[in-house]
Amino acid sequence: MRILHILDHSIPLHSGYTFRTAAILREQRALGWETVHLTSAKQGQTAADVEDVDGLRFYRCPVPEAGPAGINELRLMRATEARLEQLARELKPDVLHAHSPVLNAIPAIRVGKRLGIPVVYEIRAFWEDAAVDHGTTAEGSLRYRATRAMETWALKRVDHAFTICEGLRADIVARGIPSAKITVIPNAVDIEGFQLSGDPDVELRRQLGLEGCTTIGFVGSFYAYEGLDLLLDAFPALLQKRPDLRLLLVGGGPQEVNLKAQAQQLGIADKIVFTGRVPHSEVSRYYDQIDLLAYPRHSMRLTELVTPLKPLEAMAQGRLFVASDVGGHKELIRDGETGKLFRAGDPDALAGAVGDMLDHREQWPAMRAAGREFVEKVRNWKNSVANYVSVYSRLAGKDSIVDA
Repeated sequence: MRILHILDHSIPLHSGYTFRTAAILREQRALGWETVHLTSAKQGQTAADVEDVDGLRFYRCPVPEAGPAGINELRLMRATEARLEQLARELKPDVLHAHSPVLNAIPAIRVGKRLGIPVVYEIRAFWEDAAVDHGTTAEGSLRYRATRAMETWALKRVDHAFTICEGLRADIVARGIPSAKITVIPNAVDIEGFQLSGDPDVELRRQLGLEGCTTIGFVGSFYAYEGLDLLLDAFPALLQKRPDLRLLLVGGGPQEVNLKAQAQQLGIADKIVFTGRVPHSEVSRYYDQIDLLAYPRHSMRLTELVTPLKPLEAMAQGRLFVASDVGGHKELIRDGETGKLFRAGDPDALAGAVGDMLDHREQWPAMRAAGREFVEKVRNWKNSVANYVSVYSRLAGKDSIVDA
């Protein structure tokens, strides 16, 4: 069985998107399937048309000349379609598997129809909702409605749809797509890739100025939807009761400048450590400096519908966290058992959740154990990827596509 995956971008770029992709591909290969991988022009300029990264071979698309909105997307789709058809004719895959956004699904649909190859579309988030968070459009705008219509058009024409969580599945059903045509491939973790958290590196702690402090932290990209502004708003109240608290923010992104300005305005800049982006190989050393993680996502369509990876990764490492009660978090977290939820958008509720966790450290060992058990038994990639089997089998017309 050969599956040709069509992707927005891939490793060596680092993002939740690329990590999920790599995990899926490796687990599919562990089942004995052959996977082929094409990335869109959004990968950017690459050194070669074919690149091998971490044991996976990626075919790259040429990057077309940039154009105005609308024309640019059309050029991206044409470039993807041409490269995809070339690969499909050469490699003769059994299934074309397009991943978000719809700019990959439409070329797959066109090529699949021409060559008689089944097409599936996996939605990780809706393109229009991501655009709202990036500030390139507004919910309900003409562009938003046009993009939403494109997504729905594609969903009606593919042979099957996959998505990452129940929130997105419900939204797809509400668009008139039969529920039998949709399968959830839940976000998960590779347990073997995560070790339980260790003791903090003393020298790094000294360099960061965290000696003798209790540390609240976040590791990741600083997007607006992550709600780090809410975390800063809550921090003065926390400091009043716990002067030894420090906030460690590891990473960077679009909101970094705004967050630093906010810290100055709140008079807490000297209590916050912005590390900037750190090498992936070093991330665990920074995680080990954090006593309690915070995931204060704002409530919006993107966060209500989509489940993130970060809480699962935290559970895999036996780490403790507080998280806002958006739908994507509630689908993953058992409040008070594997993590602590608080009312989204409320800095007082966030401060209260952090304070409650710090006041009841005797509960931490049980929470760590419950989180680790959840990812070991439920949210692991072997379980998630098993959900592809019946769909691929039906579309490829084979009784079984899992090698013994």
